[in-house]
Amino acid sequence: MKTYLEIKVPIYYSAPWFYELRKALKDMPVLWQKGYYHITIAFIDDTQHLPDVETIMHKYLDHAHPVNITFDKLDVFTAGNGMKIVHLGTNNIPKGFQTLVDDIRRDISCTNSNIQSDFKLHVTLGRISEPEASIDDVGFLIDEIDFMPFTLSLNEVEYRVFRGRSIYKSTLK
Repeated sequence: MKTYLEIKVPIYYSAPWFYELRKALKDMPVLWQKGYYHITIAFIDDTQHLPDVETIMHKYLDHAHPVNITFDKLDVFTAGNGMKIVHLGTNNIPKGFQTLVDDIRRDISCTNSNIQSDFKLHVTLGRISEPEASIDDVGFLIDEIDFMPFTLSLNEVEYRVFRGRSIYKSTLK
């Protein structure tokens, strides 16, 4: 069973910087995400021992505090499947957040669950699946945007079945 843990990011499709990004990439074949913005902490390709994984969520997240992240870059990368991901990111991951992510991922791996991808802090804004779209061209257009950094407090986490039901939710306090 595929499952994932995410922390929700309260941004809006209507934000001025997001409008500028879409305008800059208007000639690119981008499928824009229009809501449900989040950072994936762990995508578990093969979840083993679900009760143990749920216990890990409680262990680390029941008493965790909100995390403040300054988003200071718009960028693009190529995912393992060849799709280009236009995303919001940061150059400075808070140390406490990175430690929390590392600890959760390590403990999940100890359940014999399979986490194939490394953690890469990003918020997916859009996807380009057409191979003809050059990542350099997309990156050049993104670099032309006058993007002002902003800080958000993230406090809502959810562990769920991929494209399915919620297993665990918590509001960090």
